[in-house]
Amino acid sequence: MKQPRSWIVGAMVVMVATAGLGQQMVTLKHDARARQLIRELKLKVLPKESGYIGIIGVTPERVDVKGRKLAVQSQNYYMLARDRPVNYLHWLEPADTHVLIEGGPVDYYIFYPDGRAEMKTLGMDIARGEQPVIAVPPGCWKALVLRPGASYALMANALSPEFTPDRVRIGEGPAWVKRFAGKAPWATGERLRGFIGPNFLR
Repeated sequence: MKQPRSWIVGAMVVMVATAGLGQQMVTLKHDARARQLIRELKLKVLPKESGYIGIIGVTPERVDVKGRKLAVQSQNYYMLARDRPVNYLHWLEPADTHVLIEGGPVDYYIFYPDGRAEMKTLGMDIARGEQPVIAVPPGCWKALVLRPGASYALMANALSPEFTPDRVRIGEGPAWVKRFAGKAPWATGERLRGFIGPNFLR
């Protein structure tokens, strides 16, 4: 029996609305999971850089760094979520290795001391070039951006030697933007300025 056109249109509207509701339910579930992780892992907002951090600890072994005894390694939980999707540009003296635990993907924008710029993606879709582990060499700048559509990404990161507040620099200014502009197809002045965000140094 041939159905009236109005019935077909109505059925299509219901299907679209149902699909939208299903996606909304998935999103709410993922957001609830992010809140659960923040609560259970006791994650706190990371000032200036943004995102959420939880300190795990340091190794008992020590190494000499410019006359100081520092732990060989320190470890943290780090998370980006829908409300804090960007880890703003910062420079680290120690090496920094990130391992994806759950969620993602996250795009890593890495800026090397020799002037190179590179983008890598922390994620589980290896066939598409994503990597579950990203190691950033010492003395690099980096910014992290949660992929659109991702609700959160929980990571563990290990810094070697351990993190200390005097060996990190957050934000940069016009000279840094000029230095790296054009070093990769995505490295426009506007985008680089966006990576610095509220920490832009005038």
